[in-house]
Amino acid sequence: MLRIAVQSKGRLFEDTMNLLTEADIKISASKRTLLVQSPNFPIEILYLRDDDIPQSVASGVADIGVVGENEFVERGESADIIERLGFSRCRLSLAIPKEIKYTGVEWFEGKKIATSYPNILRKYMESHNVRCDIHVITGSVEISPGIGLADGIFDIVSSGSTLVSNNLKEVEVVMESEALLIGNKNLSEEKLSILKQMLFRFEAVRNAEDKKYVLMNAPKARLQDIIDVLPGLKSPTVIPLADDNWYSIHTVLDQKCFWEIIGKLKEMGAQGILVTPIEKMIF
Repeated sequence: MLRIAVQSKGRLFEDTMNLLTEADIKISASKRTLLVQSPNFPIEILYLRDDDIPQSVASGVADIGVVGENEFVERGESADIIERLGFSRCRLSLAIPKEIKYTGVEWFEGKKIATSYPNILRKYMESHNVRCDIHVITGSVEISPGIGLADGIFDIVSSGSTLVSNNLKEVEVVMESEALLIGNKNLSEEKLSILKQMLFRFEAVRNAEDKKYVLMNAPKARLQDIIDVLPGLKSPTVIPLADDNWYSIHTVLDQKCFWEIIGKLKEMGAQGILVTPIEKMIF
């Protein structure tokens, strides 16, 4: 049995549960307790605060964990980064009242900065030879300048709407963050085997992201022209139809270039184009 530590609530919790669901790993969310076992895969979920996850994995309370890169770096715990998961993206930024003219990171010399991430901030300021007064706050960091507690803040930024609503502006991006899958350094062979199975499922889910399965009928006279514009995984599948002058073509297209390619296919005489989503893709 593999134990995975997961944030107990919030955006990271939702994104993690979505990934597990897409990987066909069932977790009972309706009767959520501290520790929940999957009925169809050998893992159990340990629900924790996000800032407790790095330590729980490093100490062996949990075998692996899903945590924001910002929390992992801030805590400095000894655990392996198994994989970058690519969701729950955000950034750690410095922000100041928007009416103030910003002249560069040296503006913070001698200033008070409120943050929940003192270690990351301290290293950043030291790397720029800036001395500042760091006030550690847990909770609503963004209100600090407005009540006179600090001159600026260092906090997580996603959309930036929270900064705007508190009359602040982002002036320096210190760190980009995303969800990480971290692991204890001393996993047994049995647990590594379960982890490998889980990663295989995760990869299949990610491979299918933004991909479309496309089927179409193509005239024999333009068959090679149509094949040439299709960027399939290797080459498209071509199947003869009852009518000798037509073929059925099956391929996979990336969402980014989908409409451009579909337009070209129509111009070349492709007909009956059918587009379906892909749940999983295994290479």
